[in-house]
Amino acid sequence: MRQVFDETIKETLNQRLRDLEHHFEADVIFYYGEIHPILEKSFRDFIEQLKKDKEFDRNRLVILLNTPGGSAETVEKMVSVIRFHYDEVFFVVPDYAMSAGTILCMSGDKIFMDYSSSLGPIDPQVYNGKNWVPALGYLDKVEELIQKSSKDELTEAEFLILQKIDLAELRSYEMARNLTINLLKEWLVRFKFKDWSTHNSTGQPVTDIEKNARAEEIANKLSNNSIWHSHGRSIGIKTLTNFLKLKIEDYSSDDVLGELIRNYNDLICEYIIRIGGKAFVHSRVYF
Repeated sequence: MRQVFDETIKETLNQRLRDLEHHFEADVIFYYGEIHPILEKSFRDFIEQLKKDKEFDRNRLVILLNTPGGSAETVEKMVSVIRFHYDEVFFVVPDYAMSAGTILCMSGDKIFMDYSSSLGPIDPQVYNGKNWVPALGYLDKVEELIQKSSKDELTEAEFLILQKIDLAELRSYEMARNLTINLLKEWLVRFKFKDWSTHNSTGQPVTDIEKNARAEEIANKLSNNSIWHSHGRSIGIKTLTNFLKLKIEDYSSDDVLGELIRNYNDLICEYIIRIGGKAFVHSRVYF
């Protein structure tokens, strides 16, 4: 009986995914879970399998993304795979795409969100041998201790903590921070801003210098812990558009698209939770 139930869910989800493909006139995939280095080859094979399907020959990919984040290096690898096969990439964030997931979204030509969707600060996760830890939080704390030391305000306990810091580990955190910022700046200019040719307010042409300056501003703000105060802070569509000045495709009032996304996303997330899945991908040729 359970097998019949699962097959019915799979058939329903396959049809709902095809409805999304028809709406976007694109290949559509679903990604759920952490962005982990161990998944790099599997993701490559997953995309290659979709491209080998001869039913369609599309150059647009839509990615429905639900992720708490993960490795920035893995994001870079994923983008290389995606952009090898597709000229145009859209990201849909029905719920959340945090940290490395936010970086991944910035490699898209468009980002679709509604009023309940959220991205997050781009605080890269670094593996310290035991756990994945937010690099920026670590660097901020070290900087705080150094500043206190320069003012002779360091307590004995804080002095001991500073002494135990592994400089090689600290450097890896700095490199991770720099990588995330550089990737975001590069992808915003190359993909997100590629069609930004005139200023909305003045109608004047947008220069490459202005595109780079806007990208750097967004990257710096997203990586500034003094603004967000928390690695897990949710950044909604209003903050993204008003504060970061990032163009987001808002489908909050689009009843047709909103229903297509919710009907598919909510059901597949419930299915993943029921089976206890930690990472999950879906396409029209893979379940």
